[in-house]
Amino acid sequence: MTDHLSPAILNALVDGELTADQLASANQHLAECPACTSSALQQSLLKSATAKAGQRYQTPPHLHDRLARLASQERSRPQAAGLRPAPHSQLRPAWGFGSLGWAAAAVLLVASVSMMLFQRATQRSETASAENAALVTEVFDQHVATLAANMAPQVVSTDRHTVKPWFQGKIPFSFNLPQSLPSDTTLDGANLTYLHNQPVAQLLYSIGKHRVSIFLRQRSGTAQANAPATERSGFHVIDLSTNDLEMVAVSDVDPARLAELVNAFTHAQIGDLQQSQ
Repeated sequence: MTDHLSPAILNALVDGELTADQLASANQHLAECPACTSSALQQSLLKSATAKAGQRYQTPPHLHDRLARLASQERSRPQAAGLRPAPHSQLRPAWGFGSLGWAAAAVLLVASVSMMLFQRATQRSETASAENAALVTEVFDQHVATLAANMAPQVVSTDRHTVKPWFQGKIPFSFNLPQSLPSDTTLDGANLTYLHNQPVAQLLYSIGKHRVSIFLRQRSGTAQANAPATERSGFHVIDLSTNDLEMVAVSDVDPARLAELVNAFTHAQIGDLQQSQ
């Protein structure tokens, strides 16, 4: 292959400035051209290193004023005898202009990098919010389906020492059940279910006459550490994460009482981790 992507296209690719058609064409070319793939990777690494450097160093606030004073002093120097004064536009020492230019470029670079990092952080936040909304919808549907089926749990027991071992070999993570429960709260049993095609433990509780489902799953990299409580069709949903697990509780019970049960679960995981250490 003799044709390669131009430097302008590579820069626009790294900066995310290509149109959809240009991006599709560039991706097709990169899939067949190792040289351009290597160039694009180098551009990306250079941009990443520049972004890190922009965060690490800042132009001293007095530098711009100092350069301006030096340039002004250079312009005010008396001209040598017999020499015709140069036009004002030509009285720009190369070193002064270069320093001012690099200072301005550094400021623009830092501003550009900051904007890029802000946009990326915003995109990550929006992605996490969308995933959390999808999770709320799925746990709500599963809880309502559990209530509508009116079937006994897969494991029926009020003993946490019976419910927890039942999940061994069925899920790729471990969890701890709270030893002490809030008042008027009982463990009814548990189910093995799936969220986003991943195995999840569904713990079933009763708070008075209200049924509660607590879904436990392995925490993903995009999980929100402390998502705000939400409400859906009269049901309250609380999403809370520990270092290793994500817990989602749903019920029509009073939110404060649901939060007490979620806090008991959180303390159980932290206590279990401290004991293992």
